[in-house]
Amino acid sequence: MVDHDTLDVHSPQMRRARKELLSLALMDSRNHSLRWVSAFEEARCLNVPMQADLNPPLWVLGHLGWFQERWIARNVQRQRGRRCDPSMPRLASVLPSADRWYDPAQAPHAARWQLELPDLESTKHFLAETMETTLDLLDSAEESDDGLYFFRLALFHEDLWGETWAEMAQTLGMAPGDARALLGEVVSSAPREPLFFPATRWPLGSPADGFAFDNERAQHEVDLPEFEIDAQPVTWAQYSEFVEDGGYDEPAWWSAEGQAWLQASGRRVPRHVDQMRQGVLQHRFGRLTRVPLSQPVVHVSWHEAEAWCRWAGRRLPAEVEWEAAAQSYSRGFAWGAVWEWTAGSLRPYPGFSADPWSEYSQPFFGVTKVLRGASFATRRRMRQTKFRRFATPQRDDMFCGFRSCAV
Repeated sequence: MVDHDTLDVHSPQMRRARKELLSLALMDSRNHSLRWVSAFEEARCLNVPMQADLNPPLWVLGHLGWFQERWIARNVQRQRGRRCDPSMPRLASVLPSADRWYDPAQAPHAARWQLELPDLESTKHFLAETMETTLDLLDSAEESDDGLYFFRLALFHEDLWGETWAEMAQTLGMAPGDARALLGEVVSSAPREPLFFPATRWPLGSPADGFAFDNERAQHEVDLPEFEIDAQPVTWAQYSEFVEDGGYDEPAWWSAEGQAWLQASGRRVPRHVDQMRQGVLQHRFGRLTRVPLSQPVVHVSWHEAEAWCRWAGRRLPAEVEWEAAAQSYSRGFAWGAVWEWTAGSLRPYPGFSADPWSEYSQPFFGVTKVLRGASFATRRRMRQTKFRRFATPQRDDMFCGFRSCAV
């Protein structure tokens, strides 16, 4: 049960938030986006180079307004929630070229640098106008999961991009001017012995009530054999041993795909690392930082995580193992400092049914790996043990690490 009287806009229970609190959360998420774009403006990083792990900041900002307007103000079936027909004609945007500019189907990644986008002030005006309409429509919406579905979707979609701003800043070597307001702290966990969990049946996925992303449904029970899992993510101290032991040069630890990635990337240490002998020096938001060895390793690909596990005689956890252990956090399972790679590929759960926003995860089933948890840059209301983030196994621009299980 959710106590709506004590709920706040940052609570992970915002998935079940009612209208009044939802309106405050929508404004909070938008303010966070605007603070980030201001940080990019102050750092003179509004024009970024074209590369796979970046997007033009003006495109990102406009896309947030476009997405919200597309699924709320322009959606004549918004009151039907997940049951709406996404093929129905939509109302016109207040910005005539919005679809051409901000719809990923019409503006794929490589094309976004060639678009003649509105300037920053015009983009902000578009966002203000669409937000005002969104809040007016929310005020008259039905207080039900269907009636609030698209408002919750718009909130969490913008929160997803909230972390992407931070990832882009790290990739660019950009120091956010108001870092404390935009980012959390990377924390260390005291070393603990691995945790043992007996065999059980586990309800994998999100419950039917409230909001859930499509790949979290439908909740179903699975048999979970006994397992042993690390109490905290693998640290720099542990990962340094792998590097010093020649882990990047030993083919036995790497899959064929991992070896191909190594050859293509030339990686011999995790991304952004300058030195790993006699301590770790890593570039963090434009500053070369001596990293405490007790902190979780970060900016490692799935291939690197898998290779470390083979070297250590361990393995990556299955999703269900990670989820079951995380929900038992009272036993000492520390999470939330870095995203954590799991063993499996993203696949739909049994009973999966498509959402109106089918472009979210369906194109990535079977071709991406799943990350669980959260990072220091994740909005707090996004920190859900049921949430499934996903990425291709070579991605290392995210704030991603891993933990291991006994073989």
